[in-house]
Amino acid sequence: MPNATTSKAISGGSADAGPEDVPNVKLRTATENDWPMIRRWLARPDIVRWWGPKATTEAEVMLALSTEHAICCIIEADGMPVGYAHALDAGLWGEPLPKELPVGSWDIDLFVASPEHRGRGVGALALQLATREVFSTTLAVAACVFVAVANERAVRAYESAGFRWRAVVRDPVKGPEWLMIAERPVQRW
Repeated sequence: MPNATTSKAISGGSADAGPEDVPNVKLRTATENDWPMIRRWLARPDIVRWWGPKATTEAEVMLALSTEHAICCIIEADGMPVGYAHALDAGLWGEPLPKELPVGSWDIDLFVASPEHRGRGVGALALQLATREVFSTTLAVAACVFVAVANERAVRAYESAGFRWRAVVRDPVKGPEWLMIAERPVQRW
C-alpha cells in the first residue's frame, strides 16, 4: 500500500466561491478499506463521463493502489471523504509516452465525487496538495494531467494550479485530451 500523503490542511477561495464557502481540504492515504467507496464512485455516471468506463478506471486505481511508489489519497473536505486522487511515474503506464512529456514526469489523476463539493475550489486545492506531494516526496521533473478537451471546468482548475497546456493527445477510450504539465519548482538555496 502506498505510504505517501500529506496531513496538512489547505483552504482558500476559488473563482466560483468566496473564501467562506471553501471547505478545509486535505489528502489522506487511501487504504484497502476505502476500495468499496472508491469503487462506488467509479461506477457513477458523472465520474464515468470524465474518467472513462468503470472497468478501465477500476483497473487503473487497482494498479495505483498496488504500486508501492504511487501516491494514492482520499480527498477530504471538512473531514468528510469527497473524492480520490493518485499520482505515479507516468512511465509505469506501459504505453509509449507523448513526445511532449518529459521523462521522469508523474501523472496525477483525481476526481471530486461529491456534487455538493464541486465548484467550490475543492478539486483545485486537492490538485495543489497532490502536486506539492509529488514534488516533495519524489524526484519527478514534472507533474502532468490528461484532461478531456471538453472538460473545461477541469482545465481551468488545472491552470489555476500551475499546469500549462502542452499538446492534445488521443486516448483510445476517452478521445482527445489535453496534456497539461507543471514543472518542478526551482529551489533557491
